[in-house]
Amino acid sequence: MATGLLKDIAPDVPKKGALMGLDIGRKTIGLALCDPGRSFATPLQTIKRTRFTADMRVLAGIAQEFEVSGFVAGYPLGMDGRAGPRCQSVRDFVAEMLRFEDVVGTQPWVALWDERLSTVSVEEFVDNMVEKRKNRVNAKSSGLIDKLAAQIILQGALDYMQRIGL
Repeated sequence: MATGLLKDIAPDVPKKGALMGLDIGRKTIGLALCDPGRSFATPLQTIKRTRFTADMRVLAGIAQEFEVSGFVAGYPLGMDGRAGPRCQSVRDFVAEMLRFEDVVGTQPWVALWDERLSTVSVEEFVDNMVEKRKNRVNAKSSGLIDKLAAQIILQGALDYMQRIGL
């Protein structure tokens, strides 16, 4: 089992299978998936959170459908690089997620990736692409921003792994 900051567990990345990006929020979980060559991330969907066990059932179904072999969870460090309360919330989520073999498999690999400003940059992008503020609110409520944030998180991790030769 490998879980921790990506820079610490990158050498243990599963050799094959898709990786899934997670943007873990209080109300939603944005999901993204990478291609088999692990070159690019694509936004997948957003799970509206209910109860943790129910959320894990939904995530398990998606992970099995796409044969996910590992996860990259956004780690919301502060602008000063320090881990705050939201980081602890993500670590707690991942620790609980690891108890669900249907989600993480028998050899779980969950990397934490610095996601500073991922949601902010997605919101700015959506603002620039959408003419009316009302449409931005619709984008948020539809889960668009969450799955795009998951895409940015996963793409950052994929780019890092390519830079270090994985």
